[in-house]
Amino acid sequence: MTDLTQMNLAEARDGLAAKEFSAVELTQAHIDRVSASASLNAYVLETPEKALEMAALSDAKIAAGEARPLEGLPIGVKDLFCTKGVRTTACSNILGDFIPPYESTVTQNLWADGAVMLGKLNNDEFAMGSSNETSRFGPVVNPWKAHGQELVPGGSSGGSSAAVAARLGIAATATDTGGSIRQPAAFTGTVGLKPTYGRCSRWGIVAFASSLDQAGPITHTVRDAAMMLTSMASFDPRDTTSVERDVPNYEAALIGKGGGDIKGLRVGIPQEYRVDNMPAEIEKLWQQGIDWLRDAGAEIVDVSLPHTKYALPAYYIIAPAEASSNLARYDGVRYGARKQGADIDDMYAQTRAAGFGDEVKRRVMIGTYALSAGYYDAYYVKALQVRRLIAEDFTKAYEKCDVLLTPTTPSAAFEIGKNVEDPLEMYLNDVFTVTVNLAGLPGISVPAGLDANGLPLGLQLIGQAFGEETLLRTASVLEEAAGFDAQPQDWWSA
Repeated sequence: MTDLTQMNLAEARDGLAAKEFSAVELTQAHIDRVSASASLNAYVLETPEKALEMAALSDAKIAAGEARPLEGLPIGVKDLFCTKGVRTTACSNILGDFIPPYESTVTQNLWADGAVMLGKLNNDEFAMGSSNETSRFGPVVNPWKAHGQELVPGGSSGGSSAAVAARLGIAATATDTGGSIRQPAAFTGTVGLKPTYGRCSRWGIVAFASSLDQAGPITHTVRDAAMMLTSMASFDPRDTTSVERDVPNYEAALIGKGGGDIKGLRVGIPQEYRVDNMPAEIEKLWQQGIDWLRDAGAEIVDVSLPHTKYALPAYYIIAPAEASSNLARYDGVRYGARKQGADIDDMYAQTRAAGFGDEVKRRVMIGTYALSAGYYDAYYVKALQVRRLIAEDFTKAYEKCDVLLTPTTPSAAFEIGKNVEDPLEMYLNDVFTVTVNLAGLPGISVPAGLDANGLPLGLQLIGQAFGEETLLRTASVLEEAAGFDAQPQDWWSA
């Protein structure tokens, strides 16, 4: 039998439908690979018994001719998604061993469509980080290596990206607040899709910055991303930011009539993304992407996003401000860890001091300062005004084009520990991605090449609000032109 962990989502679905193998066999193959790959630290909790139980139900559904869209397909879940009866910690000490009595809407949608849960995936604490080094469970290791050095898998969804790249799950859920799906996808040679804000419910996902957070998938292919998004997306009345809008069958739109045709599509190239000191290989790959889309019949258009230079400063005021508000609920009173104190105020202080890691404390302090009396107007309100201008930049750009093409990251994956002591350098990893969150737009990273050290590099496409069908169609053309088929060597498996 073929190695069942080497298939993508669509291939595995078709194999199950043809009864070439069972869902239990497929799931067991992934369980075995996960248990043999502990050195990557991608999973913080494995759920093999639950996975096999779900897989057995899927086999019964398939045998009865009642297969659902993701029937029997084993996936990993980022530890930010609440899973009923299964420990959820946001990879923070302050949540202790919290076991939710409810299921997030996104994961409930996936289970309703037949997907199988392999376990919970590592992430930066409360999704705050760009390298997956702030987790209470320790850093995730990128399955790709360079010169024998262990590398970061990107963040905050580093566990998700590493798991997919290392074949420890056919796909994974992830979240993106400032690039935390697209950047780790670029670092690991996977596809990362951040949908339009409001497309996927945030209910049951541990909040970082509520106006920026959005769930999405990390997968092997663009088609797999379309399959996952079709199941993950829904209107949810429990989420006041959820948009009441029909969910298309994204896979059908992708492979249907005209699915691979972008003739006449206008692709915008934002001049402001040509940042100072951009590595030559990033510039070269970007130009290669332009050529691929032009050769496929797209019209290349130069556009301007003049307020891009203010995006990172605005983001690192808005996101910490919202984090400061959201994380106020973790006080040791209702759930999670608790430290005893002399009185209730001391208990709050002791609990939060012991429960939050350095990066979370840093962002809470920044956010609290930005929201404090005397600074609210100078910082937070000003950042919101810049955010509006950034959104208007995109609106004007889309008068001239249909999608935008940019690099995903300013570099390939870097060594573990390299930027831990330099937060500003770490934050610069989000330079090409944060604008998408500030404007609430969809974006996707597609693996497009390797750098001089043989590490993956990604190209990013940015779409119009709820323009995922056009975005995915363009991404599939880019994916086919790139022909990226490199895989990390299986050095980590025991």
